[in-house]
Amino acid sequence: MEYEMYQEILDQPISLERTIESEKDHMKQLAEQYSKFDKIFLIGCGSSISTCYTIRGAVKSIADINIDVQTGFDFVDHQYLENDCNYGVILTSQSGETSDTLSALRKAKQHNIKTLSITNMPESSMAKEADDAIITLCNEEVAILGTKTYITQLFSLYYIFFNMIDNQRAKDVLAQLDEVPKIMEKLIATTQEDAKKIAEENKDVDLFYCMGSGLNFGLAYKLAMTMFMEGALKHACPVYSGEFRHGLIERVEEGVTVVFLKSGDDWDEVTDRAINFCGDLKVNSIIFDIKDYYDIDPLLTPFVLIVPLEWFIYHLAIFNGEDPGSTRHIGKVRY
Repeated sequence: MEYEMYQEILDQPISLERTIESEKDHMKQLAEQYSKFDKIFLIGCGSSISTCYTIRGAVKSIADINIDVQTGFDFVDHQYLENDCNYGVILTSQSGETSDTLSALRKAKQHNIKTLSITNMPESSMAKEADDAIITLCNEEVAILGTKTYITQLFSLYYIFFNMIDNQRAKDVLAQLDEVPKIMEKLIATTQEDAKKIAEENKDVDLFYCMGSGLNFGLAYKLAMTMFMEGALKHACPVYSGEFRHGLIERVEEGVTVVFLKSGDDWDEVTDRAINFCGDLKVNSIIFDIKDYYDIDPLLTPFVLIVPLEWFIYHLAIFNGEDPGSTRHIGKVRY
């Protein structure tokens, strides 16, 4: 039996191609506008905020753009703002109706701050109320993990911010971004069986620690918060690699499972230290390393690793008798 998530994994390259064709020129214009702001807030929740963490990590490694990532509730309840300040706010949401993200948009507008929404729903409140909107062309997304909308949101953020950076590394990343749909198509076709095997080997694990450094923390956050917990109904915790020795180091031992995300760049140093430490203790280490999948700039690691991770979660849920895209409580409780 194939669940909704299966087709949505397959749909990612075409969703990206449609979005690129429709929004690429628009995103260049937005890059020019947002490059003039003193500070840019990125607001999202769940899978959407993970894209914000990722782009912040990618940008700060090669540029000094002032980016602040917050959840919608944090921005609404705890962020001081002055009217007409030279800030921009970018809000990400699959539905365009996420209540806390929508509240953040409305707060920004109350202070006359420029707002941009990135959403999959052109008739949504966020698309209509923001000063500008990027519409990701993914058609309906049913599975809770958000495969198509994750990758199109991430691409949109990369394309906007890397067009704001004037150096050769940014230009190289932009050139490789155009290849991402083809890369994902190849990975979707070639990584499922190995990921399925990893899933079967770990089907009885109940708690996964997910570790990454630099931009890989954003992907570790998504993996733990929306993929393991929402998709596979497994306990999971995202961890900055640099924080390994401030907590998790006292918990790792034989029988504990840690998923490591690697990109082969300088920020892997602390991740490698943790991997070596865990190896000495016979920890169940699961390593997803970009070099095993594709040769591309490490700043684009999430576009590569997300595919085998999706297959891993998809089959992990099935091995445990779960539909990887269904929900139990989301949408039933308002708070």
